[in-house]
Amino acid sequence: QVRLVESGGGLVQAGDSLRLSCTASGLTFSTHAVGWFRRTPGNERSFVACIGGNGGSTFRAPSVRDRFTISRDDAKGMMYLQMNDLKPDDTAVYYCAAAKPGASYWVGAAYEFDYWGQGTQVTVSS
Repeated sequence: QVRLVESGGGLVQAGDSLRLSCTASGLTFSTHAVGWFRRTPGNERSFVACIGGNGGSTFRAPSVRDRFTISRDDAKGMMYLQMNDLKPDDTAVYYCAAAKPGASYWVGAAYEFDYWGQGTQVTVSS
């Protein structure tokens, strides 16, 4: 059974940094593209960043490109989202996700990702 568990969310002030972590189990982690999405109340999940499996490329949403960095440690089965210069608009529940091998993960669409964590809240105060 595939399981993804996020951690690292919290309440921070604008301009602060935060690192989210996601621990994966039940899958051959290195072969899966993984990504981060976020959701605000009343909205759909929106793409934040993703990184391919087997040394694949990274992609980030334009709104976070200069501030957020996605990375992965295949040996540990973990992925990370380093968030710098946080803004109140970044307030959301953040989800990590994993795609099945061969998925078109680079398009940043939630439907390309089959496995999801439960989410972690990030709140940025002004």
